Amino acid sequence: MSSSDIFLGETIGTAVLILLGGGVCAAVTLKGSKARNAGWLAITFGWGFAVMTAVYMTASLSGAHLNPAVTVGIAIKDGDWGNVPVYIAGQMLGAMIGAALVWVAYYGQFQAHLTDAEAAAKTPIEGPGPVLGIFSTGPEIRNTWQNLATEIIGTVVLVLAVLTQGLNDSGKGLGVIGALITAFVVVSIGLSLGGPTGYAINPARDLGPRIVHALLPLPNKGGSDWSYAWIPVAGPLIGGALAAGIYNIAFA
Repeated sequence: MSSSDIFLGETIGTAVLILLGGGVCAAVTLKGSKARNAGWLAITFGWGFAVMTAVYMTASLSGAHLNPAVTVGIAIKDGDWGNVPVYIAGQMLGAMIGAALVWVAYYGQFQAHLTDAEAAAKTPIEGPGPVLGIFSTGPEIRNTWQNLATEIIGTVVLVLAVLTQGLNDSGKGLGVIGALITAFVVVSIGLSLGGPTGYAINPARDLGPRIVHALLPLPNKGGSDWSYAWIPVAGPLIGGALAAGIYNIAFA
């Protein structure tokens, strides 16, 4: 598996993951969307199907990690860090591309939603903006240790589920059945553990789209909540490392 294959596969796969995952958040959130107010169940299954689609699409190319926490977990498990920067670079680029494509697909809905929000507020919006949740996660109750712990716990479940399924013939990612199982694991995490923080469980999934939110010319979009942004990066990375440690102790 060449570095170019890894970078291309992770870029494409993560872009598809964020396009479909961010897309369901936009569909449920924005005015003028046929799926508006469809609810948390739609979001959790939408993200699960996004994982399944992206992994099926790119597993043969890069192993379809699509998540720096998974990449770190596999690197710790195998003791091989050689391609970790390539994986993470592709994941970050793909996440930003996917977030930008969500904006393109829902351009009219973003404009209508934010114009109405501005009119209702009468003043510029301060703090996290009204559409930030389409791009990245945020806590319902701000409690640093709890928010961090929630992200760590959710990511341990995800990465341990990936590692215990066994990797494909290349040794670098999930096989076909593993992709389906992991999709349902993501749905389960969302339903059971997603309530407190929105279950980032993936640093690229949160940070890449958050950067795009900060850069896009969205009217009266509010802030990108940078004071919280470190938690959905650090929590999943810690969780991925812990999952690999548990795997090496209990399963290797």
